[in-house]
Amino acid sequence: MNVIKTDIPDVLILEPKVFGDDRGFFFESFNQKNFESAVGRKVEFVQDNHSKSSKGVLRGLHYQLPPYAQAKLVRCVAGEVFDVAVDIRKESVTYGKYVCAHLSAENKRQMWIPEGFAHGFIVLSDSAEFVYKTTNYYAPDYERGILWNDDYINIPWPIPMESISGKDAQAPTLQGADRSE
Repeated sequence: MNVIKTDIPDVLILEPKVFGDDRGFFFESFNQKNFESAVGRKVEFVQDNHSKSSKGVLRGLHYQLPPYAQAKLVRCVAGEVFDVAVDIRKESVTYGKYVCAHLSAENKRQMWIPEGFAHGFIVLSDSAEFVYKTTNYYAPDYERGILWNDDYINIPWPIPMESISGKDAQAPTLQGADRSE
């Protein structure tokens, strides 16, 4: 596994070693020991999620409040997405900054997003299937969001948003978001 550091040291891009030939390919998508070595701590995943979306669908920016904050290991298994992690940790030197990456079935990259980050993506291909592991269970009462087009964050979404949930469209800006602990 190739570990790609980002402008926010806690967010990593993980690129697997892919073995391919005329029959297809093989790669190890997850190895607990190698993953923990890459992120520098013990991590326990408790839930896997899978979504399918059409081109231009934007999901996010989502996070959960403590004590149900979630870290996520995300990847796109069909199609391609533009994936974003926004630092919402109040005392962080990278507060309000983001990391973005193209994740696709072709490049097989994954993004590690620790607790304290909001996460979202937009689908670039005709459709995409997106999977992710989380370190905490979904807790609706602790779920929060940040407006996808917040001027303060200024994410350079590569294509126009064509569809978004009502909840995501009405999310507050980062400055107005609930980040209480």
